[in-house]
Amino acid sequence: MGTRTEGLLGKLICVLLSCLMVMAAASSRATIMGKVSNTKFHHHSERLRRNLLANGLGKSPPMGWNSWNHFWCDINEDIVKAAADALVSSGLSKLGYEYVNIDDCWGEQVRDENGNLQAKNATFPSGIKALADYVHSKGLKLGMYSSAGYYTCSKQMPGSLGYEEQDAKTFALWGVDYLKYDNCYTDGSKPMDRYPIMTRALMKAGRPIYYSLCEWGDMHPALWGFQVGNSWRTTGDITDTFESVMSRADANEVYADYARPGGWNDPDMLEVGNGGMTKDEYIIHFSLWAISKAPLLLGCDVRNLTKDTMDIIGNKEVIAINQDPLGVQAKKVRTDVEIWTAPLSGYRFAVLIVNRDQWPANVTTHLEDFGIPPKTSVTARDLWEHKTLETPLAGNLSANLDPHTCKMYLLQPIS
Repeated sequence: MGTRTEGLLGKLICVLLSCLMVMAAASSRATIMGKVSNTKFHHHSERLRRNLLANGLGKSPPMGWNSWNHFWCDINEDIVKAAADALVSSGLSKLGYEYVNIDDCWGEQVRDENGNLQAKNATFPSGIKALADYVHSKGLKLGMYSSAGYYTCSKQMPGSLGYEEQDAKTFALWGVDYLKYDNCYTDGSKPMDRYPIMTRALMKAGRPIYYSLCEWGDMHPALWGFQVGNSWRTTGDITDTFESVMSRADANEVYADYARPGGWNDPDMLEVGNGGMTKDEYIIHFSLWAISKAPLLLGCDVRNLTKDTMDIIGNKEVIAINQDPLGVQAKKVRTDVEIWTAPLSGYRFAVLIVNRDQWPANVTTHLEDFGIPPKTSVTARDLWEHKTLETPLAGNLSANLDPHTCKMYLLQPIS
């Protein structure tokens, strides 16, 4: 009896040990799988967060002023303050021009003893924080400039390569709202490797900062920029000539499908008011940037605006095309006499007819070319004449254009 009991007890102990081993293995596997699952989820979450940038900015193309086109390196804090004052006093800030952006040459040639960027004492003696406070007091936002290289493009100050987190924290501490990030004096690595480092640095800086990639379009940033920044240059630098404007509009249009709220194609800053073109050519320039959903960053001396310049950059109806919440960039539907069109919110359409040639042009185009259904009548609002055509259009739209002029219409279906 004792021997049988001892035998049964031994078997029972073996069964219990086996069960415990199975439970331990299952528990261990669950723990490991949990860790793997959590790791995968964390990685996916982080990647999604990086791709979306998560700063909530750029819902519409940014509007404001940048120092480079007019002042180049001859910039100082007094000019920046005066530009902010001018945006307010002229009424431009109420139209949406809110960014006051300092381009290259604002900093000392070397970092301080702690490795921080420092404002150039000769031209920005009050420092960037004080300047940001001044700009913010006007209800505006301050933008700054750096480069994804060892130096900025002027080679007069350090770039941010290798200092991304430190510089992003510095910009946030100063109260910066916008960063234009250039592509000079690099280490030879690809921009799609260097630019995301600043993306992650800005995300951890503790302040929403609009991120503008200035890669010049070399590596087609429209194809990867939306995962990295809020806008991306699709072209080389603009100059104050009609040929430069048109060539950049052409290059930018290639990437129209990649623009959307939160991420915009950028054919460079506006030259309106700098004196190199006629008023009609500047109207074409502003109209193309507006319908292309490009950033509207003034590049002239806003302290001394002429009436002609104000009439162009202050056109509320054209600005509304640029800021339309649908956020669809225009495309060309004809190229002999150029016709650009973009759908807008509320089932409306923007149409821009451009005569870039040296002789007059008579244009007739079909409404169906713009995506308007057949047999649909539309009202047509001339956005530069500020008047609605008396007779609704049905089927066709016609216009007569002098050399280097344009017509811009807002079409609203009525039947």
